[in-house]
Amino acid sequence: MNKEILNLEPQSVWRNFSALNAVPRPSKKEERVIRFMMDFGNRLGLETLRDKVGNVIIRKPASAGMEDRQFVVLQSHLDMVHQKNAETDFDFESEGIKMFLDGDWVKAKGTTLGADNGMGVAAIMALLESTDIPHPPLEALFTIDEETGMTGAMGLQGGMLKGNILLNLDTEEDDEIDIGCAGGIDITAERTYRMVDIPQPASGFELSVKGLKGGHSGMDIHRGLGNANKIMNRILLNSLEEFNIGLQELDGGGLRNAIPRESRAIISIPDGTVVAFKEKLAQSTEIIKEELAETEPSLSINIIPAKLNEKMVAADDFSKLLRTVYALHNGVYAMSASIPDLVETSNNIARVSVKDGMMSLQCLTRSSVNSAKMDLAESLRSALLLGGFSVVLSGEYPGWKPNPDSAILKVLTGRYEALFGQRPEVVACHAGLECGILGQNYPEMDMISFGPNIKGAHSPDERVEVKSVQKFWRYLLDILTHIPAA
Repeated sequence: MNKEILNLEPQSVWRNFSALNAVPRPSKKEERVIRFMMDFGNRLGLETLRDKVGNVIIRKPASAGMEDRQFVVLQSHLDMVHQKNAETDFDFESEGIKMFLDGDWVKAKGTTLGADNGMGVAAIMALLESTDIPHPPLEALFTIDEETGMTGAMGLQGGMLKGNILLNLDTEEDDEIDIGCAGGIDITAERTYRMVDIPQPASGFELSVKGLKGGHSGMDIHRGLGNANKIMNRILLNSLEEFNIGLQELDGGGLRNAIPRESRAIISIPDGTVVAFKEKLAQSTEIIKEELAETEPSLSINIIPAKLNEKMVAADDFSKLLRTVYALHNGVYAMSASIPDLVETSNNIARVSVKDGMMSLQCLTRSSVNSAKMDLAESLRSALLLGGFSVVLSGEYPGWKPNPDSAILKVLTGRYEALFGQRPEVVACHAGLECGILGQNYPEMDMISFGPNIKGAHSPDERVEVKSVQKFWRYLLDILTHIPAA
């Protein structure tokens, strides 16, 4: 890690972020970071507890003179999205994130950075360990598994929290205050396929789609970014019948909440059509690159020789896969009619895998309108069922309905204007925040979300702006001094 990061201001936040990033913390495998946070709270002598699903709660009494203020919950999630470039040699299970300073941005070497939501966690840690920062009574809530199911927020029981104001520190634009978010549902589809002998003579090739930006499947879904799974599917279908290609293996995308950046297929091509196939591929590549020239300037589609096994996917199963994926909607499905420029409903075809006799597809469908979310999910399920897949809908979580009359919103907008001389943007976002879920068991809690500038979340391009962290920290400390009396 670049030691310059430890010298950045505010040092207490960056020091805690560095310590947190030394701990492997993939979603659903948070035992090490839970233990790290429990040790942190206990070392400070603060009331520290772990609930039945693994969320960590740390309570700190008010500083002198602020005992009469309302109890504030500071909330961030412990897990992070694990994505890396194909050429990056990195083990998320055992290595800490390798960070470096690039101008005014902190980045990671070929992997996600974990600023989502590590910067929020680090800021809360800095507040908990401080001895000279004025604050009301605080309750730090560190949830688990936000990125792949929000099971931490879902599992938090009513009555665990004492606070009546919740500050969620998981927003990624420092001039925005978030008062609403989308809900989501996971779609998982599987089907078996027959293996047949590869017609002879044929040659093997590895076809790859690389160089896409990827990004957050909620916050970045409107940017017109390429989806590696859809691009690969388009190329294969365009060549299936003309060249009688066969499929041996397909591996595209990764996590549901990340726009797929890469896809790889092992294909067979009859020897007599290899030259023609490559010519057609070059033409298709130029067309696709021209379509995505503005949003994906680094897109590359390549083909190299590869060793074949004796078997390939049966032609009818291969065709059904390609036509099914072609039929699935990807990207923005509908814009909000009530909130300008807000994506209402979308879908991300996150993962496509063909290996060992099983085809598997994974999607994440989002919407700020629950009925619209389920309508799109049913449309996707119908196409998958027609393709012979078994389909499971799971992991559904609610959106967070905006409350423009929120009392804490008035505090935050007023303090932002006082500090920075302009009005913040009050928004709802297309990402999934935990506020909607937490509000089910704490319906009277007044909730708000804000944070520093984080770009490229859920991709190896993730980065956080140093001066924005300083702005966020100043804002957070000021808010705490202006929490109303109980």
